[in-house]
Formats: sequence, structure tokens, C-alpha cells
Amino acid sequence: MNIDLRSDTVTKPSKEMLEAMMSAEVGDDVFREDPTVNALEERLAKMFGKEKALFFPSGSMANQIAIKLHTHPGEQVICDKYAHIYNYEVGGVAFHSGASCKLIDGDRGMFTAAQVEDAINPSEYYYSQSSLVEVENTTNKGGGACWDFKEIEHIKQVCKTNNLGFHLDGARLWNALVAKNESTLQYGNTFDTISVCLSKGLGCPVGSVLIGDEAIMKQSLSLRKLFGGNMRQVGYLAAAGLFALDHNIGRIVDDHKKAKEIGEVLSTLSKIKKVEPIETNIVIFELNDNVDEDEFLNKLKEKNIHIIGMGSHKLRMVTHLDYTNQMHDKLLTELKSI
Repeated sequence: MNIDLRSDTVTKPSKEMLEAMMSAEVGDDVFREDPTVNALEERLAKMFGKEKALFFPSGSMANQIAIKLHTHPGEQVICDKYAHIYNYEVGGVAFHSGASCKLIDGDRGMFTAAQVEDAINPSEYYYSQSSLVEVENTTNKGGGACWDFKEIEHIKQVCKTNNLGFHLDGARLWNALVAKNESTLQYGNTFDTISVCLSKGLGCPVGSVLIGDEAIMKQSLSLRKLFGGNMRQVGYLAAAGLFALDHNIGRIVDDHKKAKEIGEVLSTLSKIKKVEPIETNIVIFELNDNVDEDEFLNKLKEKNIHIIGMGSHKLRMVTHLDYTNQMHDKLLTELKSI
């Protein structure tokens, strides 16, 4: 039995999802004639109370195009020091948009409205103009932490007062919605643009969607073409997204439950210094200083258990829909003996 907890992106389509994909009605999406991707985009736009949505091959592309929609070269994006757009998107903010990041020293990837106000640059001509605030929910590097929605609303007010765009990297927003019992409309009413991933908690093989109103999304299609993201019979992939929206959101609660149980076991082990708070499906823990990280990882690999290192003696596990109850029982047993 192989247990892969490196990420929730390692999932494979279920038999039922594959059947939905293979029976999809498709067309040429470059001509905007694929009925299935059109249906997915329309459904997600409606879910979030927005006018437009556009399918992308990756979350990074969706985020980077959102940043380009909100900024001009030389301007600045305000985000947390843990933000995915800063740490894991290959410097795309600078490369694609010619913008820079003003990093906030938040708590597990989250910050306050007051911190945003402090981060806004003065209006003098020799400062980079602050033009966008970016939030990530849940926070990847922050261990799947969920934002307090009231704080998000306070940040929105700061954005309105200072004429700043507001973008949500919602790669794992589905996890936050389930954990906090929140709605898509709440987020659609608050953010100018939202990217959601279909290939993480929802188990699709490919795909993210960028959502926003007509005015901000006007250039999104041409920018997707510029980035090389236009596809043809993409409905085969979009069908997986439609299936996942129907069948795979409610079950996310199981991933959260398993993650918390893993954390409980880890917290009892002598080799573990600390387990970060667990709210969703990400478990980040730190080894004691005298524990060899490579040796720890190799012992798990010998038992066909695969996780990843994050540096500084921190390791990560991510639960997902392909992580079965049988795998879970084995993992808990093996951890206790390591």
C-alpha cells in the first residue's frame, strides 16, 4: 500500500469522474464553442455572484493574470510573506506584470486590516504605487489556516477607501468554506477577483477558474492567450470540474478529520517538537533539533509513506480524497512506531 501525502494534487479521477469526462459534449474553446467549459464557467460565476469566469490550466496562471488585470508595471502588490504568489510562482509578479510585492509579516499567512493600511505606500511620485491586496485562503505555507471573514471584510473597506484591488487566491477555498461553514456568495461579494482550484480538494486532474465582474475580466481572455493558456476541446477537463462541484465538496470534511487525527498522534511523538494548529487538510510539524530530517523521511519512505520537507526541520502532510481509511489506519500505526 502506497500512502502519498505530499499534496492534495496527487489525486486521480475516480471511475465516475472519468465517465463524466469521457461523455462530455465538447467544442473548440478558442472559438468559445465548448458547451461544457461554458457551463462550468457560468456555474462558478453564478455561485460567487459574479458576471464572468474563465477556465485556466493552472492556479498559478489564474493568479498571475489576475495580478496583471489589477496592476501596471512598477506598481506594488500587498500580500503576506507566506503568500503562494510570492513564494511558489517563480517570481511571476515581477516577470509577467512588472510589479513588486510588499510583504506583510502576518500570522500563518494571515494579516490584519491595520497591517494593510501600514503597508500602503505614500503617494509621493518616488514610491511604487500600491494597487492590489492579495489574500490566500486557506494558507498553504500557513498550514491550511482559515481567515476570519470579519477581518477580510475590514481589509475590503481599506481597499475601497484607498482604491486598491482585492484578489483572493482561493486554491483551497473549498476547504475553508467547509471548515468555516461559509458561502461562495460571501466571498464573491467581497473580492474583486477570485481564483479557485479544481485539482486540489475537489480531485480533478487539471484546472482552475478565475472569477470576477465584466469590467475587471474584460482582458482576461486575451491575456490567457498571451500566456499560452488557450485550449481547444477543454470540455473533457471542465466536465471533471462539474462532477466535482456536484460530488466532492461535502466529503472534504473527512480530509479535515483525518488531518486532525494525524496531528494528535504526531503531538505524542518524542521526535516532534511542534505541530502547527490544524484547521483543514494540511498538517505541518517540526522535528526536534537532534532528529535527522532525511533519516526521518527515509524511514517513512521505507514504509511506502511519502511526505515533503519544507525546510527548517518542518515537514508537511496533506490529506485528500484518495487517502483511504485503510491508509489512514496504517499511517497512524506506523507513526507511533517510528
